[in-house]
Amino acid sequence: MSPPLWIAAWALLLHGCAAGRAPQAPSTRSDIRDCSAEPPYLPPTATNSTARLAVLRGILRTHGVHAYIVPSTDAHMSEYISERDARLGLTGFTGSAGTAVVTRDKAALWTDSRYWTQAERELDCNWELQRTTSIESIATWILKEVPAEGNVSLDPFLFSIDTWNSYSRALRGSGRTLLPLETNLVDQAWGDQRPPPSSSEIYSLPAEFTGSRWQDKVAGIRQRMEQHARRPTAVLLSGLEETAWLFNLRGDDIPYNPVFYSYTLLTNTTISLFAEQSRLSQEARQSLRSGCPGPLCVELQDYGQVSAHLRRYAQGNVTVWLDTEYTTYGLYAIVPQEKLLEESYSPVMTAKAVKNAHEQEMLRAAHVRDAVAIIQYLLWLERTVPQGQVDEFSGAQRIDAFRWAQEHSRGPSFESISASGLNAALAHYSPSNGSSRTLSAREMYLFDTGGQYLDGTTDITRTVHWGEPTPLQKEAYTRVLMGNIDLSRLVFPSNTAGRTVESFARRALWDVGLNYGHGTGHGIGNFLSVHEWPVGFQSNNVPLEAGMFTSIEPGYYQDGDFGIRIEDVALVVEAQTEHQSGEKPFLTFEVVSLVPYDRNLIDLSLLSPEQIRYLNSYYERIRAHVGPELRRQQLEDEYVWLQESTEPFAVSSAGSAAAGSLALAALLSVLLSGLGA
Repeated sequence: MSPPLWIAAWALLLHGCAAGRAPQAPSTRSDIRDCSAEPPYLPPTATNSTARLAVLRGILRTHGVHAYIVPSTDAHMSEYISERDARLGLTGFTGSAGTAVVTRDKAALWTDSRYWTQAERELDCNWELQRTTSIESIATWILKEVPAEGNVSLDPFLFSIDTWNSYSRALRGSGRTLLPLETNLVDQAWGDQRPPPSSSEIYSLPAEFTGSRWQDKVAGIRQRMEQHARRPTAVLLSGLEETAWLFNLRGDDIPYNPVFYSYTLLTNTTISLFAEQSRLSQEARQSLRSGCPGPLCVELQDYGQVSAHLRRYAQGNVTVWLDTEYTTYGLYAIVPQEKLLEESYSPVMTAKAVKNAHEQEMLRAAHVRDAVAIIQYLLWLERTVPQGQVDEFSGAQRIDAFRWAQEHSRGPSFESISASGLNAALAHYSPSNGSSRTLSAREMYLFDTGGQYLDGTTDITRTVHWGEPTPLQKEAYTRVLMGNIDLSRLVFPSNTAGRTVESFARRALWDVGLNYGHGTGHGIGNFLSVHEWPVGFQSNNVPLEAGMFTSIEPGYYQDGDFGIRIEDVALVVEAQTEHQSGEKPFLTFEVVSLVPYDRNLIDLSLLSPEQIRYLNSYYERIRAHVGPELRRQQLEDEYVWLQESTEPFAVSSAGSAAAGSLALAALLSVLLSGLGA
């Protein structure tokens, strides 16, 4: 996403202050700050935060606060947020994950390894960069900077239950008080510069693009409530995609995500939807009210009434089922402890994760059309990059345009990552119009992009080189590809946790001492979030089931030089095995992303015969599914490009070293099979 509006406004206001200081070039790199220089060096990408910090510190003193904690999320624990909720913008940092703490005389930002270089480019020297995200580290810093008897404050409606409890434990007995303030102090500092809330329409998804009627979904959730041992009387939904999925509604309150600000309280006999009622389309309103009166009648209430309504409901003989991943501490604290049923994910989140047959077919179809757009882009790049007329930003614009031209397109699913050379070493770099590297045949180019279509959401990454890659670049790319293949073709027992098999994507890199610092995959929605929990390969993901979609995206990043990532979306399906042990069939992946890899970067001598056969089989599927679509759209040049790019590889090209490596993987598979969820 582009920087929030208030960053731009403040940057313009403060430009004169920053311009008066003659920068001193750092000794090595000019793209990151050097606060040890005299005077400190700031790159053009850094934001002067002096004035905004002064405003916020004045407000801290007014409220008797010694330290204020600012998260990167919103009241729904959304991964992507609207400009209105981009409170970390006070730092100048535009990454999607981080935590800031401001005291009366110091300020610090915590973020993970994906964003360290980006933070050094965007922060000024008012900020300490802490290269971790652990709450223990944040608490230790706070205890050092805040005097005994001092108040540490935060907005309880912006922090998860677990995060609040972690801060509470860390500060307990220290003499510091964790003070919840429902008045958000950053919003107060923002004043009238804070972006307004969305006023766009909340609409019903056309019936042909839904997996099932919303009434059937409600019945299914109520059945889960009935079958639960605790027999909850209500489910509270805080995640924005939960309400959107449940009622087959969509909006655009958050860029790239077709959701709208809302909560739902679903009981055995009633349904309450908390949203901006005036924004509901007439069709959506009629659909929601079609069951009135009765247990399928949706009572429409204002978004801001959820706390008061929940407080009244909790006074009765009730049990409220809520998830700890998306519910804020502010809402959680309203319900008495003995009336709570806490689980990591709500029944809506787990039901949404397993796509039915129609949803699976829609996602497959969306990926075929998405492949057409990507192939158009790759051919366009091959023709234009040698002319030196394409930069990262114009490339991102072009891929977005190709996607918009596809049937059922609703635009990109996230801000395109279009990164050349050293910028590709930043795992989540996105270019801007003001600072954008020209694409060159002498450098690697990584693009991680996705589309929103009425029938599905897509996410794909390809890395290419139009010239002569270095030996390290070629080996690293091939090993990343090997990891992608090894995980994609893996057969594993039912009920296996993603974390158990995640190392298969890293094994080829580990063999030579390489690795990557981000997750290996995430779930994906049907015209919903591009990162859809609880599916994936992390420790807090649920076991893999047939019908789940996940990305598979190993990578490698050489800081200051190049970056590689290969990402495909895959459907978990039943494996066709010679034998069957146990009642449930084994599982494997069906890759639904259908774009060939860069042949120029593949070292076939590193691949095993099985890996080459997998590649050839994958390329056959690409030809079978994407080829006809290219011809249907009368894209003959792209069709020829596809045929050339999917020529089968000779199995005899496989290296002997790869065979032993594959045998090791097979042994590891046996050892891991007993470690399923």
